[in-house]
Amino acid sequence: MGKLRENNKSITPLGDNNNFMELQDSLELEENISVFYVQDIDEACRSGNGGGDFGPENDDLTEKIIYWETQEALLQEILECHSLTGQKVRQEVTRIVELSREREFCSCSKASCVNGGCTHCLRRLVVNLLRDNGFNASLCTSQWKRTKNCPGGRHEYIEILTVAPGRKKQLPFVVELEFRDQFEIAKASDEYKKLVAQLPEIYIGKAEYLRTLVRILCDAAKRFMEEKKIHMGPWRTRSFMEMKWSYSLERRSADESFNNNAISSRVHENCLQSSPAPIVVIT
Repeated sequence: MGKLRENNKSITPLGDNNNFMELQDSLELEENISVFYVQDIDEACRSGNGGGDFGPENDDLTEKIIYWETQEALLQEILECHSLTGQKVRQEVTRIVELSREREFCSCSKASCVNGGCTHCLRRLVVNLLRDNGFNASLCTSQWKRTKNCPGGRHEYIEILTVAPGRKKQLPFVVELEFRDQFEIAKASDEYKKLVAQLPEIYIGKAEYLRTLVRILCDAAKRFMEEKKIHMGPWRTRSFMEMKWSYSLERRSADESFNNNAISSRVHENCLQSSPAPIVVIT
């Protein structure tokens, strides 16, 4: 981490009480608005528009148009709901990410560092700056073994632990620096490309919104591949994609079922945390 401190550009701290109270006051209603909203969208994805077999009998033009219009509507609704949740924290995290990219952040010997630095070093710098600004941020690595239906893999992302006003439970706030890139596919249909283009380049938000976005995009990928008669690799499936952020997603599911011991440790290899940081109050 030899170059993390070379650029002394200042960052306005989040740590004073007025800023935290402002976050709490402006975001207190968001938890009530979003919980049932995401459940409705999630149910719509499972109800017949989100996957299944698409044989020749479903290939008529009218059915195709209806499907893609429905997927786009679902995506726009969940993105709108996501954008209304944690706006000020998202703005601050985005600012820190942009500032990190302006620095000489790479300290490893990877070949990719020659062309602007690797994403791993960027994530480490972002985590350090987030913690300097009062966020309880960690660099998390999800790693899973190969199974019969799913290839093994490893994925790194950032997680911020937050707490809702008046509650004790902690909520994972996922920061994925290459979110849109995760869903880009060569030779994709125009309909699928249109969905991917609407995704944020960087995802900063709650785990439940992330899960729903993954479901919408993976089901759409399955659909267009069946329409074009292209084999869908197992690394494109919903189950594989969800494994990338599995620790945060499973933590959220465990909280919802009041069973924190149900989280599987095999998919979460480690979190990089330095000194303790205060937990941001957010919904």
